[in-house]
Amino acid sequence: MKQITVSGAIILRTNPETNKKEIFATQRGYGDWKGWWEIPGGKIEQGETPQECIIREIREELATEVRAEKILGVVDYDYPAFHLTMHCILCTIVSGELKLLEHENACWLSAESLRSVNWLPADELILDKVAAFLQDRN
Repeated sequence: MKQITVSGAIILRTNPETNKKEIFATQRGYGDWKGWWEIPGGKIEQGETPQECIIREIREELATEVRAEKILGVVDYDYPAFHLTMHCILCTIVSGELKLLEHENACWLSAESLRSVNWLPADELILDKVAAFLQDRN
């Protein structure tokens, strides 16, 4: 089975109105999984660390500079055509406005609203850790 290794950015912010921690979720605008929601990111290139990958991918996909803080977890999932390994990295915004260059839609989600979108199957596997992290930081 084909192996794909990616990094996903769990981009954090504190909502200025509610003072709750939130993450940025994006909706795929292309491919077999068009319309499904995901943690933004992409494939790790040869010689690249997961952290270097996520900084590059968010710059390319969302025109934003992020700081890769730490890996929250690593997800392994078998899709029908490939095995995915995803490094889920907590990130903070350094500069930029999160412009959607490849995605159909986006939103900020709190621990309470985290499961309100239709996540990709692999991304669902990290949601419990994300929710626990968001609740610990409030």
